[in-house]
Amino acid sequence: MIPREILKKIRQIEIRTNRLVTETLSGQYHSVFKGQGMNFDEVREYQPGDEVRSIDWNVTARMNHPFVKKFVEERELTVILLVDLSGSGLFGSGAQSKRELAAEIASVLAFSAIRNNDKVGLVLYTDGIEKFIPPRKGRRHVLRVIREILFFEPRRHGTNLRQALDFLRRVTAHRAVAVILSDFIAFGGTAEPAPGESIPLDTQAALRQANRRHDLVAVHLTDRYEMALPALGRLILKDAETGEVVEVNTGDERTRRQFADRQSRFRADVEKVFRSLRIDSIPLRTDQPYAAALGRFFETREKRRRHG
Repeated sequence: MIPREILKKIRQIEIRTNRLVTETLSGQYHSVFKGQGMNFDEVREYQPGDEVRSIDWNVTARMNHPFVKKFVEERELTVILLVDLSGSGLFGSGAQSKRELAAEIASVLAFSAIRNNDKVGLVLYTDGIEKFIPPRKGRRHVLRVIREILFFEPRRHGTNLRQALDFLRRVTAHRAVAVILSDFIAFGGTAEPAPGESIPLDTQAALRQANRRHDLVAVHLTDRYEMALPALGRLILKDAETGEVVEVNTGDERTRRQFADRQSRFRADVEKVFRSLRIDSIPLRTDQPYAAALGRFFETREKRRRHG
């Protein structure tokens, strides 16, 4: 039996995301994520403006005037959420941790999917695959997905995105919408990054391959204190993934400036790699509302699809 406080938290997320999905994003979701192809629907009489290439010459010959084939998009999609459960996801300087934000964004996307009769699956990963929930439809299934993201206890604390993408390739035979929810602080992998880059080369290769096969989207989660240190004097900080402990004098302005510059360069580099691989990314922060950022993502995609 699921404890009452867990059910309450899941229900709160459902309520918070339901209005956004109902009023705004569900229709946009339908328009920006393509189906797996086009299915033949019917034959109808030719009308001025129809593509000549769509004429059905066999029917036209029998009926003595032109008919065209009509196709409709094969709409049903599979959405796979790849959620990074490494130790750094538990950090949050305000009311919400990065992992809680990931659960909320996953809720928005999953409820948008099932409203469009699509399936939703889940891959939880650290530096190994922690859990896989095969794609299914329905509200109860989505609530289970949210529960696992929030409360699953991973066995490991590191990160290996390449392994998660390799696992996606093995378990997903057809094209899917694959959404990575991560802070992208660490990547794992065995190949060093190229000079001036942060993402290891083997991880970049895995991202490129996954994006060719699927519609890959990166949701980049961060916290304000990962961008700029607060002036709190000397602090003992522990890396949640490696366990490394360091002492930092956050009262020193030069230290804070160097930290902010380094973090800014890192984020800019990650976004640059995503752009070079033609992977759409959505940068989100735990201390800022996410509705506008999601809306901009859908609007940009919709414009690109209309003009593409």
